[in-house]
Amino acid sequence: MTFATAWQWPVLPGAGLGHAARTGGARPGTPDPTLPAAAGPSAPHTATPAGPGRPEPSAAHARPPATSGAAGAKATGPRGRGCGCGCPDPECSVPGAHPFDPGLLAATTDARMIRWWWTNRPSAPIVLATGGAAPCAVSLPAEAGARALAALDHRGMRVGPVVATPERWAVLVAPYSLERLGELLYAKAFVPGSLRFHGDGGYLALPPSRTGAGEVRWERGPLPGSAAPWLPDVEAVVDAMVDALTRTGVSAPEL
Repeated sequence: MTFATAWQWPVLPGAGLGHAARTGGARPGTPDPTLPAAAGPSAPHTATPAGPGRPEPSAAHARPPATSGAAGAKATGPRGRGCGCGCPDPECSVPGAHPFDPGLLAATTDARMIRWWWTNRPSAPIVLATGGAAPCAVSLPAEAGARALAALDHRGMRVGPVVATPERWAVLVAPYSLERLGELLYAKAFVPGSLRFHGDGGYLALPPSRTGAGEVRWERGPLPGSAAPWLPDVEAVVDAMVDALTRTGVSAPEL
């Protein structure tokens, strides 16, 4: 799990799809051989060892209430199309692609905790907790995403990793504050409703994962063997995306 161990991106397992997501199955991709051996249910949540006489925190203690992940699910993605989510909500708007149990606050970079999670749920989607010191993202419908990426290339702008599903593309960007995002959007005459922001307190499914929107893949992946990927500034990315959405007319909030 290079995201967490080498790049220090906090991750956690997503809700997954239906019963199969909770009971296992082969997880896409090859396990990272650099991770330590699987830890048991009492694997620590952080890399800090417990002090004398102090028990290590268990996986159960590392979990916030399950509702903390599911509560934000409806606001961050399109409705599922025929794929039931592993969470209890039959109307889940982002089936499989959101945190549920554990909740978002359990996201970690600790190799032992990550190994334990995916040993028990090998088919669970990989969910990045965005914001803070971790990458943020800006996403838009797939067709407009291809146009926005072409516009960035035409301007000679360097672009970092791009995550894609059949429905939406997400460009990873450098961390930004809500205040800065607000100032950026306020300066725009028009911001399409189909543009979504994954910042502090948000999340994004990473490859290789399977969700209700289909397979999550890299449209532009990190360079093999690289250190933490370079990330562009959010302002330049938003400019290109607003232009792409305005030209194609893809501005309806439901897209």
